[in-house]
Amino acid sequence: MVVLDESVLGNPVRLAAVEQAMRTLPGRIGHPDDVAALAARMLGTPMAAVTLVGDHEEHILGLHGVPEPFRRTRRVPMSHSVCKYAVSAGHVVLCADMAAETEPELREHPLVREYGVRSFLTVPIRNDDDRPIGSITVLDGRPRSWTGEHTDMLLTIAETLVVTAGFEVTALDDGAFLGALLQSLDAGVIACNAAGRVVFVNKAMREVRGLPPDGPLPDDYQEQTVAVLSGPDQRPMPWEQTPLMRALHGEQVLAEDVHAKLPGHRSRVFGTTARPIVGAGGKLLGAVAVAHEVTALRRAERFRACHIAVDYVLKRAVDAREAAPEVLRAVTGTLGWPAAELFLIDDATGSLEAVGHWDSSGFDPDGFFGHTPVPGEGITGRAWQTGRAIWVPDIALSRDLRTEHERERVEICLRRGVRTALAVPVRDGGTLFGVLTCYAGTQEYEPDLLTVLLDGVAAQIGVFVSRRRAEELGRQLARAQSDFVDLVGHELRTPLTSITANATILAEESAGLDADCRQMARVIARNAAALQRIADTLLDLAGLDSGHLVLDRHETDFASLVAEAVTAARRGADRLTLVTELPAALPLPADAERLRQVVDDLLSNAIRYSPPGAPVHVKLRVEGSMAELCIADQGIGMPADERARVFDRFFRGSNVRHQGMSGSGLGLSLARAIVLQHGGTIRLEENRPSGTVVRVRLPLSS
Repeated sequence: MVVLDESVLGNPVRLAAVEQAMRTLPGRIGHPDDVAALAARMLGTPMAAVTLVGDHEEHILGLHGVPEPFRRTRRVPMSHSVCKYAVSAGHVVLCADMAAETEPELREHPLVREYGVRSFLTVPIRNDDDRPIGSITVLDGRPRSWTGEHTDMLLTIAETLVVTAGFEVTALDDGAFLGALLQSLDAGVIACNAAGRVVFVNKAMREVRGLPPDGPLPDDYQEQTVAVLSGPDQRPMPWEQTPLMRALHGEQVLAEDVHAKLPGHRSRVFGTTARPIVGAGGKLLGAVAVAHEVTALRRAERFRACHIAVDYVLKRAVDAREAAPEVLRAVTGTLGWPAAELFLIDDATGSLEAVGHWDSSGFDPDGFFGHTPVPGEGITGRAWQTGRAIWVPDIALSRDLRTEHERERVEICLRRGVRTALAVPVRDGGTLFGVLTCYAGTQEYEPDLLTVLLDGVAAQIGVFVSRRRAEELGRQLARAQSDFVDLVGHELRTPLTSITANATILAEESAGLDADCRQMARVIARNAAALQRIADTLLDLAGLDSGHLVLDRHETDFASLVAEAVTAARRGADRLTLVTELPAALPLPADAERLRQVVDDLLSNAIRYSPPGAPVHVKLRVEGSMAELCIADQGIGMPADERARVFDRFFRGSNVRHQGMSGSGLGLSLARAIVLQHGGTIRLEENRPSGTVVRVRLPLSS
């Protein structure tokens, strides 16, 4: 937010410095005009000004493109000033869109209303006491997103305007000033005259071209330049297609990428802006191009695009073998390398096996892909054994690859023209799943940077493999549990039926037995019946989950069904308080027998886990298009961290197990299966201060 500090602007010491500077300025106004023109040209704005900011007005030292009233008077009323903000703040101040600012002073500024100014960037000019007395400001008639490069450039220009101890504003003569300024820039600058001959190349541009920092340019400078330049498509760039020459022919080139590749060096990318230089009367004087290196930025953009592409592939792949080719294609495309291969550890054998590769070279594989790595040998084998990235910049010169297996792999690589290899472990957390290995045809010497990319991709693959294996394990466990349920249900039902029937007969006809035998007969009958119920429940669960058990739905009075279940519960329990709130009737489509089974089980749980005499509340009501049954008790409840698992088969809360209460952990699983088959929901909630609320919701219509 732009803030104005009036106390800074009105500071007497600062104002005295401004006044003294103004008294020493006669005859020296012309040079700051050059500064303003240069600032406007370098930042691509139509207007710029160099000013000293007084108490009630600011004094224009240099200007470019400023509206006519200010050009004539060389004075700006403070109400029209934006330069004052840099002086007030003592540092860079920028505004991307004055018309969109929340501060009325900026949104309704006269420059916006009267001259269409929309954005500005202003930096302070200081005297040798480091006191801000004025500013250099560039202004634009459109919204602008000012960047750090813009700010640095304007600060550099401001530093060339020296204010001496006597407050005399001085500037170098035109040629020396511009030369010193351009040589001081970190950006590369090149300029040509109207005939297209290169007349200036600053130090930064010379460094890019590998030339001495000063001295005459080589006679074949243009030919040398063309030899190292290419466009974003990597095609050679003819001299007439360079940004400088295009600007000479009237084109405005804005932040276009140009690639420069010097022998023995990696390609560097420069965001290049070029404009024609126009003098008085619109005469073409030449052109200038400014190049900022964006190699790291473009590399970061490519790395991000690579990660996005890998993520896209992994989200749609069934397994790593299916995903590998497209993942490796994204990686090699980003690196500019021809080939890569993915290895994963086989769970059964523990060996490292190739699961996929990508090859853009077009060569015959010739045994290059699909080999079985040896632990601790070769690039892949060493990354596997150590769990660390292994980088070999030139395998032909490596003294570490000495074993027979390593020499064999080196020969295969060299026959394919591979010189550099990088292998990174594929892991998720502390678990190693495999190795990602990439191959380059030229010597590479940026291991840290490339390892960062491959580590990120390897981590994505590791998470994917871990998730897929966990999902497969979950499916296997679900199948095992289902098989167990089927086995228990079918294999136990027949013998249990026989045991239960005979034990019941024995218990009923035990008059001729002594007391101990009668007791044993009753225990056998009771436990056989309990096992029979478990077997029946398991079979019901298996049938509902598989879809083999179909509900017999018809119009059912849910209110009447709940009332009957409550009446039965009252008859079967001592010291029981059941509080009901039921409507007269509540019809819905349901399998009455299965639904009664759910209500009976929920009431049984509420009663079993409640203290004697503690009330159990049963409430049935209509909520929109759903019937809602709530059964609330004041019992032992369920630990909060276990509540999500309460409907899992065979799960029983730790508080229940610790108190030695019996149960199979199947009742709520069956209740959920039945409710879901009805298109409803069931959930468990805390009943404060103690106890549990079970909430069942069923649709009122099919």
